[in-house]
Amino acid sequence: MASTQALSHVYPLGTRINDAGHIEVGGCDLLDVAERFGTPAYVVAEDDLRARARAFVTAFEAAGHTDFRVIFASKTFPATAVMGVFAQEGLGCDVASAGEQHLALAAGFAPRDLVLHGNARDDQEFELALRAGVGLIVLDNFDDIARLARLASGPQPVLLRVTPDVRGETHDKISTGQADSKFGLGLDDVREAIRQLERIPLLDLRGIHFHIGSNIRELTPFRDAIAAVADLGDFPVYDLGGGLGVPYLACEAAPSIEDYVGEIVAAAHELLGPDKRLLIEPGRALVANGTVTIYRVVSMKQNVSTWVAVDGGMSDNLRPMLYGARYEADIADRPGGETRVRLTGKHCESGDVLIDDALLDEPRVGDLIVVPVTGAYGHAMANNYNGVPRPPVIFCRDGEARAVVRRESFDDLTARDL
Repeated sequence: MASTQALSHVYPLGTRINDAGHIEVGGCDLLDVAERFGTPAYVVAEDDLRARARAFVTAFEAAGHTDFRVIFASKTFPATAVMGVFAQEGLGCDVASAGEQHLALAAGFAPRDLVLHGNARDDQEFELALRAGVGLIVLDNFDDIARLARLASGPQPVLLRVTPDVRGETHDKISTGQADSKFGLGLDDVREAIRQLERIPLLDLRGIHFHIGSNIRELTPFRDAIAAVADLGDFPVYDLGGGLGVPYLACEAAPSIEDYVGEIVAAAHELLGPDKRLLIEPGRALVANGTVTIYRVVSMKQNVSTWVAVDGGMSDNLRPMLYGARYEADIADRPGGETRVRLTGKHCESGDVLIDDALLDEPRVGDLIVVPVTGAYGHAMANNYNGVPRPPVIFCRDGEARAVVRRESFDDLTARDL
């Protein structure tokens, strides 16, 4: 029998403390994973990803809406193995660049299952999308309309991105629905854009797209955004974006997938009509909680604070430095604890602090540290600051661990030199 000590609900589904008192993810003892693959490393519970993908699909069916598509926002975890899981689960894929399009196709998505969006696509990115046969291109501005009209040689389904002047309670850097946003057309401009598209036969306007921001933990803003676009016209397709938030700390909660989908379906039926094709673009809600990052404690010191320094940091998780994002941590073989420390990275930057107030069980050099909820934007924003190679991605399932992205080597740092 495993220990009855409980881990925080923010860990991947199925995570447990085993008989040895060690944290297990996907049936794999994290001490064994660290011994085999080294640290730092992103450790993914594959079944967690699949369960969340299926939960979104089931939630639509439970809400009584059959014409829908769940589109993975690939920017959150753009690794082909992760994207491939969602392709196998029947999801579509949202790509924001030619690079993400390349990854999505390599991961097994059919071109028709891709949605391309962004606010600064050049000729090359549009040409690659047209050549591949991308299913939907989201037009962000009037320059997009003119550019795609010039490049298209056959019919291309498009959506118009609208800024609905609605924002949820989230960090300013990941809020996108307010009137002063770099994304989309305002409610007045979008009417002129619709008129322009009506005069361009090859651009087939299917409907409206909006996305009000990321990591939103209340449902009212999603309904408000649907209401804001309801009088723009009667379209067959509405892409409602993503943004559903997740808990990062044991004390946090977020709407369930079922409540979120139920709310947007009810609002769409009431305000748009029950016969519309609804698209949603979850990213964080699919991948964030399914991954933990493991580190090794390298050094400790005491001054005003107790500093616990690990072998990673802002090169593998930039969110604390960009957004003030908060995390919790455990020692892999001693979860829990009351020793308050500042968990810091190895980089030459005072701001390289992963957790300002981590509670650990009397940490010491050599301990394996586990930080949950790192699936969203950890790998995506990983970098080589201070010449640090990027970590591997390890999939764990049914007690079997396998690397799906290898650790970078020092030779990789010079591979592009001429």
